[in-house]
Amino acid sequence: MKSAITISLVSEARGGPFVYWDDLAAGFAAAARHGFDAVEIFPPSANAVSVGAARELMNQHSLKVAAVGTGAGWVKHKLRLTDPDPAVRAKAREFIYGIINLAGYLGAPTIIGSMQGRWEGAVSREQALTWLAEELKALSERAAAHQQVLLYEPLNRYETNLFNRNADAAAFLRQHGLGNVRLLCDLYHMNIEEQNLAESLRQTGALVGHVHFADSNRRAIGLGHTDPAPIAAALRDIGYAGYLSAEILPLPDAETAAAQTMASFRAVCELTAK
Repeated sequence: MKSAITISLVSEARGGPFVYWDDLAAGFAAAARHGFDAVEIFPPSANAVSVGAARELMNQHSLKVAAVGTGAGWVKHKLRLTDPDPAVRAKAREFIYGIINLAGYLGAPTIIGSMQGRWEGAVSREQALTWLAEELKALSERAAAHQQVLLYEPLNRYETNLFNRNADAAAFLRQHGLGNVRLLCDLYHMNIEEQNLAESLRQTGALVGHVHFADSNRRAIGLGHTDPAPIAAALRDIGYAGYLSAEILPLPDAETAAAQTMASFRAVCELTAK
C-alpha cells in the first residue's frame, strides 16, 4: 500500500478535513519531509493548478498525486450532480470534466464526494439516482480516456442521503454497469454508518479504489478510537494495494497530524505483511 496526505487550495473549505492548506509547493515539501508517497489535491477549479508546475513539484519531491478532489464544486460553486435544475447539473458535469482532465494529466483519479448532492423536495430518490447513474457513466468515460478510474465516495447521513454504506453503493455501481467507477472508502464516514469497518471493506473487495485514512473523530489514525488492526487484516485479505490517504483535521496541528498519520500507516503496513 501507499501513503498520501491532503492539500486544500479552497479557502471556502477552511476548517475542513485537510492537513495542508493554500500553498501547493509548501504542501508537497511537507509531504516529502514526512515520507509520504503522494499528495491528494483539492483545487478550487481545474485551471487553479498548473499541470506543468504540479509535475515539476512531483519530480522535485519524488511524489505522486494520489487523487484530485471535486469538493469545491459544491463548497465554492454550489454545483451538484443531482440538482433539480438541469443547467446546474450541466455546470456540475463540466466542472468535474475539468478536474478529470487535470487529474488525468497528473496520472491520478478524480473523487466524486459532496458534488453527488442529495434527493429532497420535488426530487424523488429514484430520480436523483437516475441522474447520478447517468452522470457517473459520462464522467467515468472521461476518466477512462485518461486511463484512470473515477472514485465515488459514500458519505455519512449528515452529508448525503443517496448512499451512506459501501455495500449499497457497490450494488448501485453493479446494477448500472459502472465498470470504471471504484469506491472511495472513508474510514470516518464508515465509522458513522457501517456496523463493522473491516467486514465492510471485505464485502466491497475489488471495488475499493481508494481509502481515506481517518480516525473516528476525523483526526489522524491513533488519535481516536478506531482499531487499525482489523482494518489492516481486511485490506490484506482483499489484496488492496492503493493509497491510504489522510483526509483528516489538522489537529492538534498539521505537522503532528502528518507525523501521526505516517506512524499509523507504517504500523498498518507491518500488520498487513504478517
